[in-house]
Amino acid sequence: MYYVVAHQPLFFENADWLSGYWIIRSLAPSQRGKRPLLLDVPHDIVELTQSENYIQESKRRTKNVKDIQIPERKVVPLSDNGICTMQKIVSEHEERVRKLLSKPFQIPIPGYQLSGRVLGLRLPGPRRPLHDPDEPNALIVYSPPELSEHDRLKVDPCKQLVHVVVDPILCNVLRPHQREGVKFMYECVTGKRIENAYGCIMADEMGLGKTLQCISLLWTLLKQGPEAKPLIEKAIIVAPSSLVKNWYNEINKWLNNMVNTLAIDGGKKADIDTQLIRFMKTYGRCVTPILIISYETFRLHAHVLHQDEVGLVLCDEGHRLKNSENQTYQSLMGLKAKRRVLLSGTPIQNDLLEYFSLVHFVNQGLLGTAQEFRRKYETPILRGQDAAATDAERIVAQERLSDLVSIVNKCLIRRTSALLSKYLPLKHELVVCIKMGELQTQLYKNFIQSDSIKRSMEENDNSKKTGSLSALAAITLLKKLCNHPDLIYDKIKEKADGFEKAASLLPPNYSTKELMPELSGKLMVLDCLLASIKTTTNDKIVLVSNYTQTLDLFEKLCHKRSYNYVRLDGTMTIKKRAKVVDNFNSDSSNDFIFMLSSKAGGCGLNLIGANRLVMFDPDWNPANDDQAMARVWRDGQKKPCFVYRFLSTGTIEEKIFQRQAHKKALSSTVVDQEDDVARHFTINDLRDLFKLEENTVSDTHAKFKCKRCINGIEVKGPLEQSDCNSDLSDWRHSHNPRHLPDIPLRQCWASGISFVFHHRSHEQVK
Repeated sequence: MYYVVAHQPLFFENADWLSGYWIIRSLAPSQRGKRPLLLDVPHDIVELTQSENYIQESKRRTKNVKDIQIPERKVVPLSDNGICTMQKIVSEHEERVRKLLSKPFQIPIPGYQLSGRVLGLRLPGPRRPLHDPDEPNALIVYSPPELSEHDRLKVDPCKQLVHVVVDPILCNVLRPHQREGVKFMYECVTGKRIENAYGCIMADEMGLGKTLQCISLLWTLLKQGPEAKPLIEKAIIVAPSSLVKNWYNEINKWLNNMVNTLAIDGGKKADIDTQLIRFMKTYGRCVTPILIISYETFRLHAHVLHQDEVGLVLCDEGHRLKNSENQTYQSLMGLKAKRRVLLSGTPIQNDLLEYFSLVHFVNQGLLGTAQEFRRKYETPILRGQDAAATDAERIVAQERLSDLVSIVNKCLIRRTSALLSKYLPLKHELVVCIKMGELQTQLYKNFIQSDSIKRSMEENDNSKKTGSLSALAAITLLKKLCNHPDLIYDKIKEKADGFEKAASLLPPNYSTKELMPELSGKLMVLDCLLASIKTTTNDKIVLVSNYTQTLDLFEKLCHKRSYNYVRLDGTMTIKKRAKVVDNFNSDSSNDFIFMLSSKAGGCGLNLIGANRLVMFDPDWNPANDDQAMARVWRDGQKKPCFVYRFLSTGTIEEKIFQRQAHKKALSSTVVDQEDDVARHFTINDLRDLFKLEENTVSDTHAKFKCKRCINGIEVKGPLEQSDCNSDLSDWRHSHNPRHLPDIPLRQCWASGISFVFHHRSHEQVK
């Protein structure tokens, strides 16, 4: 017979079972196993007797022996029905616990769903797109052709095409024009827009986010395609050396470090070759699928990069490739890359050969060979642009030009910065005409009236080279003189051509060691402007010049006025450039001025830490000026921007600016290299360049023959829809400081300002 124990402490004669019971109680549930049923308990354990003896507690639990007295307990007999009831209760409990433990694990995050994907395992069933095309805000760059239900039954589910959807991480930050740009480029590189042509030119103006659009395209091609597999395995980004680090940072920023990139710019030749060979010889799933390399490094190591095929090549600042005969162009043409994207925020100049070189790079053969292009397009168009062309020639020229533009526009997309007005603060552009100082004027007149200048112009007209001073050298000297006499002091001391009698004009104690701003009209205005900005605002400013000698003057001025500054020119290493830019843009930086050489990496830099910029001297190529001036008014800028262009009134600087503002027809192109300046100007052009217009507040305004200004007063404002992208004649014209939009500039008028053109980027929403 069995017994059950009730309410009284027990004495167990079978001490071994008791110690085993304690061991079971001390184990984890998974180690303990099943709880023993009542029927499994030995019979001698249930038999109870009265005893006055004490049991010794297990030595395992404690070294101290304690006597425990077990009082007498009453025994209640258990019937057969009771035993069955207990077994039933235990069984139900076991069943309940086992049922709870058999439930699958659930992630304790509301709404979380497992993707069902396993690394390295291809899931069975039909193909599926990488991202859901039905998600809100999804950017679909490819949609498979719609099939009828009958045709769908015939298609193998494992071979059907799927949607290509840009990663939602990028979709959520792309603006409408950027979404359009990504889709355009995808259609180009997949051959949808032009049959058997897989290249395109992204020619959006500066600040419209070309980098982000290209990163979106690159990431999409690396991760997906219509056949549910990546379209490319690896890609190469070629950029100016100053932008290699910037591309690396931008990719990591937008893709949250989801892809490995290899950035190379300089180093030992053997080390670079090793890295490039490793990159080129990796196939399938590449650990590092993106290479960022500078143009110079690419050219030097082209023999390695030409060995294997690359899925995509992307060329930043692509206007470098407008000359199809240089080594960089030829090196890139030798790359085995079918898909090619060229970025250029610079407006394509009015030169048909530039059109050919750029289009030929991205889509080789689209416009035929150079000879075919010249015969079919260039010659008829140029002939039709001639003033003596017949009506028939003009008609043919218009037809060929329309034909050319229609072909190029299939692989070229360009939007203007007017789109930025929706996202960026107001920008004011001001062209400031400044009278030269008295010493500058004397030196200027002495130079242009010298015998050397007269001989230089005659030689240019007669193609004779008897003198030592070329027209180009004379132009450069005049441009430097407009900045400050210090820049030509060495020539004056040497009594160089044109400055034979200039030394007598200098003050007795003239020295370049101590900067004298009052000797230069532009530097006086700049000095006053910086002082006004520093004392009345917390703005930062960028100073841009084409000459490092002018940056030296800026440094002397900063030391004189105790301004904190940084300087970026060709002597600064690429690694240091990135650190300097990041530090200047940070709110904690104390730097007030950023000095920038427009010839040494001004392109692509993001200087949104400043909201004011001074273009101290003009360049022959308007694109260089536009690139430099776009450094501050771009994505991320939070403050209203002011861009100043300084011109010396009536001098060669105004003549250069006029050639920028009024581009000539296709037959006479805008000159973009100073080496070509002299041969593009006739003797009359040169005489005009070397002429000083003294009795004018602005030679540019005088040449407009402006009808809106009467007796020095603007009686009629510009058109309502005009902005700073409009022609200069449609800007506001200020003969006095009263209506200037910039208070610090008003305070500088008396320092030598004679006239100001100004306009804003868009109408400010009130």
